[in-house]
Amino acid sequence: MAKQMSIISFTGKLGPLIGYKRNGQYFLRSMPESVRQTTATRRASRRFGAASRKGAFIRHAFYPHLDIYCDGGHINRLNKLLIAAGDHHAAITGFRFNQHTGVDRFFTVAPRLFRNGILHIPAQTIAGYKGITALEVKVIATRIDFISRQVTGSETVTLMIDPNTTFQETNVSLDVPGQGSLVVVFQVRALYKDGPSGNRQYIAADIIAVTAPEVPKYAKKRTYPKRTKLLPNLTYTRAYPAVIQLE
Repeated sequence: MAKQMSIISFTGKLGPLIGYKRNGQYFLRSMPESVRQTTATRRASRRFGAASRKGAFIRHAFYPHLDIYCDGGHINRLNKLLIAAGDHHAAITGFRFNQHTGVDRFFTVAPRLFRNGILHIPAQTIAGYKGITALEVKVIATRIDFISRQVTGSETVTLMIDPNTTFQETNVSLDVPGQGSLVVVFQVRALYKDGPSGNRQYIAADIIAVTAPEVPKYAKKRTYPKRTKLLPNLTYTRAYPAVIQLE
């Protein structure tokens, strides 16, 4: 691994070299002459590729709504979660876009999403910090169809909270129609008199809930009564389903 020291840095392939960026710095490595893959490595490569594409899709679905800077390793951290999760998307609940601070720094009692789409934020005492005059809470709810890779709906709700008073319980209705899973991000920014904090210790954005896509309800299958088996030595009429007489 070699560090790029030139004025113009690059990422990607350049002849036999590959440039890449890590933690804000640019490095170089040489391409291998040949790559031998076993069945296991090919399977792992496919899982990594699928997780990377899904991770990029999730990140870009929320980037336009986030008001914080993500840490430099959030891409790899999300990909790692998705590789382990497979199709169990609820496993990314708790992911932090800023690994240095979580919403639990401010809200000791976590918000909870109910099945009816209501986000319940329990009553509690908000942690106060020197110089902070208010907390800006932003709830970002996005409906994601992971099969078609489409964002089918999105909604944001912003609350202003005084950290010097006891927070009263609040219910936020998240009405996001459409197909797919509902992914909810809870963002908190500390505010000073002159604006929002730029300190990564006072800004947070966590995925707090992922709901499974709704299964369509089909009409109940109609049932029919069993037909009476006709016996050869019996005579039946339309008026009565029972036996009339013997021949």
